[in-house]
Formats: sequence, structure tokens, C-alpha cells
Amino acid sequence: MTDTSETVLQARDGTRTVFLLAHTGRPAAIRSAELVVQGLLRAGIGVRVLAFEAADLPLPRSVETVPEATPEVLDGCELLIVLGGDGTLLRGAEFARASGVPMLGVNLGRVGFLAEAERDDLDKVVDRVVTREYEVEERMTIDVVVRRNGDIVHRDWALNEAAVQKVSPERMLEVVLEIDGRPVSGFGCDGIVCATPTGSTAYAFSAGGPVVWPEVEALLMVPISAHALFAKPLVTSPSSVLAVEVQPDTPHGVLWCDGRRAVELPAAARVEVRRGEVPVRLARLHHASFTDRLVAKFALPVSGWRGAPHNDT
Repeated sequence: MTDTSETVLQARDGTRTVFLLAHTGRPAAIRSAELVVQGLLRAGIGVRVLAFEAADLPLPRSVETVPEATPEVLDGCELLIVLGGDGTLLRGAEFARASGVPMLGVNLGRVGFLAEAERDDLDKVVDRVVTREYEVEERMTIDVVVRRNGDIVHRDWALNEAAVQKVSPERMLEVVLEIDGRPVSGFGCDGIVCATPTGSTAYAFSAGGPVVWPEVEALLMVPISAHALFAKPLVTSPSSVLAVEVQPDTPHGVLWCDGRRAVELPAAARVEVRRGEVPVRLARLHHASFTDRLVAKFALPVSGWRGAPHNDT
């Protein structure tokens, strides 16, 4: 879903503020942050950063620092600019979802599907922010509930995926999969990935799942190294409820959400996944199709393509 309306927030005195989040452990991120901050300040746009990150960045004194990493620190900010790899971008997504502020990612890592720009595009990023030439699209999330004996023992969410995985390397995780209250199949495996279309190019992709275009609203369920004849990736309606039941006689497992937050799953745990109530908003600078992004990110071979045939009659 794309919102083409102006989404700029301004303080009462008319100033604009951008929040900057960076992986300060990367020298490239430190230099990139310096360039972005200088460009924004020259244009009269205020910059806010976390205090513990500011300590590692060569920032002017005019940059505002905040002590705690809470969603409230983005109050009054029109945009969240994130500099880093996939892990940093997912960290930024947590801020974006909780605050409702759009995230603009600059990839300093390897693939970076969540990023809108590469480090060589920093000047363009600053120019587009200054002139407000960006659009905002909403990406579907998933809400995750863990139950045991019918009681809810944990709640979480994910932008990419919720992965139920084994802990013990020598034993498989025995699970039964369920879609919309009906059992589908049971088998031993290394795990199950429940993903969004955004996450289809992340963990689900490496597990053999399909690539799903972001505008397609769907949920994915992808087995990892399943010991079964029928253990194919499943694509369901976005209104479906997916469930993974860990069998009582299997070793305990672990639930990972976006590879960042983990919780131990006891035997007989039930993990339910449904469409999230709160999306993540991403700022977009380019109008390039997802197909072009896919080809570029994975360096796919397209030589020899001649395009669609033209009818001159």
C-alpha cells in the first residue's frame, strides 16, 4: 500500500526534524552519518540521535541527543533514516512500527532488501528528504502468539518472519502445521518459517520458499529441512491464521522473530501467526519495480533479454 500524500511533521516553530539511527560499529556508517547530518543541517533540518550512538559519531553540537531507545524519542520527527546492514534496518523497523514514523534505509551491508538506497546514493537521499520527494508505503507485519495449555505465554511481532526452530542439533523438532484451524501435515524438521511478503527474500528464501512481490498480500509457511514427502512451502490468504504445534514428546524449541528476539518454546507449545494490526511504513525514493530490485540485489543473469515483442501493425 502506498501513501502519496505529504507525510511531513513539523514542530510548532515550523522546523523539521529527522531521526538518525546508525550502526556505529561500522566505519562506513560513521562516515555516512557525518555526510547525512551535514547535508540536513545545511538545509535547516534538525537531526536527532541516540546519545550512546552520538558518542561514536563526529557530530556538531547542534544535533539533538536523546538518552533512551524508546518509540517516544521519534515524537515530532518526520522520518527515520537508518544506516547499516539488515540487522540495523530491522532494528530501525522496530522504531518505525512503534512510532508510526516512516523509515528510510541506506544499505551498508550485503543484500539489504529493506534499504531504499546504497551508500553511494547519500547525496540523493539528502536531496530527496530536503525537497520531500519521497513516498510512503506500508508493509504488512505479522503478530505472533505463543500458547501452552491454552494460555498465552508470549506475544511478539515481525516484519520479515517468525521462525520456530530446533535447539538440539542431534534431534529434529516434531511439529504439526495448521491453517485456519485445520491440520495440514506433521513431520520432523529443523524448523518452520512463517513469513510476510517482505520476508520472502530473507530467511524464507534461504529455506527454499518462493519470492513474493511486496504488493501481494499473503502469508508464507516454509519448512526447514523437513523429513517428509509433503513439506512444500505454503502461501495462504493474508486473513489466514497459521499455527505450528510443537509435539509434547519433542525437545524444546525456540521462536525467533526477525532474527532479533528469541523466546524458548517448551514442549507442547503452540505458535500462532496472523496478519499484524500495525504495519511498518517505509519511505521510497525510487519508482523502480520490485523485479528490477530483485535482479540487482541478487545479481541475476538477464543478458539476452530482448523485451516484449512489439506489434507495429
